[in-house]
Amino acid sequence: MTDIGFDGHVAIVTGAGHGLGRQHALALASRGARVVVNDLGGAVDGSGSDTGPAQQVADEINDQGGEAVANTDSVSSQQGGEAIVQSALDAFGRVDIVINNAGILRDKAFHNLTPELLDPVLQVHLYGAFWVTLPAWKLMREQGYGRVVNTSSAAGLFGNFGQTNYGAAKMGLVGFTRALAQEGRKRNVLANVIAPGARTRMTEDLLGSMADSLDPEKVSPVVVYLSSDQCDVTGQILSVAGGRVSRVVVAEPLGYYSADLTPEQVRDNWDTIASLDDLIVPDNATEEMAQLLNAAR
Repeated sequence: MTDIGFDGHVAIVTGAGHGLGRQHALALASRGARVVVNDLGGAVDGSGSDTGPAQQVADEINDQGGEAVANTDSVSSQQGGEAIVQSALDAFGRVDIVINNAGILRDKAFHNLTPELLDPVLQVHLYGAFWVTLPAWKLMREQGYGRVVNTSSAAGLFGNFGQTNYGAAKMGLVGFTRALAQEGRKRNVLANVIAPGARTRMTEDLLGSMADSLDPEKVSPVVVYLSSDQCDVTGQILSVAGGRVSRVVVAEPLGYYSADLTPEQVRDNWDTIASLDDLIVPDNATEEMAQLLNAAR
């Protein structure tokens, strides 16, 4: 097959002033994509702003012969999301790819959580993906082509101490992606989600000895593929770290059935309910229910 390229395609990458987003933007631009480099330029906790990071990455792309513009609107509001997409239209006339990568951290054990620690995390990670994708999605549907890549986390998929806010937002992005995949498939608008492990401003104090092996450059090849017209998968969750790529699934066994289920039956048949034998991996909620009901009969 031919090499993956993006001639004529326009990509929006949020949180692209540092770390993973920067690498995604550089990788896409190196293969011909025109890129909107979005970054508010705030601190890891989301406070403050600075036009420098987004502009520096855009300048880097342009200096290397690519095409990029900087954008510093916040993803956390509907107005900000619309302004980011409008930047792409003003500069390049279209939108083909959205990489929702922007994120902040405000970690705290759950019993110490406050609205100031919860709301901004949800607004940036989860609402941000909604607000940037929504105006772009409408354009993609009309043109019959688009790619969306959302950024989840192992903390969302598997849980992590002190990250109830972050984990809830990141798992929310999985549900968001799975629903987008159902809605976009017929119009060739595909949506997938990655759960990356990489050394970034947000993670360098958390990774310990693993940090040296988790270069963000090793995540971007997966994002490049998922953003391309050669990608034909949708609704998938991919764990990506240090050069390793693996599909993550939401699966369940057939479990236990009783037409007259009682609490005692749940207790007494817990081993069957919790068994991981004969797992099913439904593509959508309707299929999951149909498989379970057919098994019960």
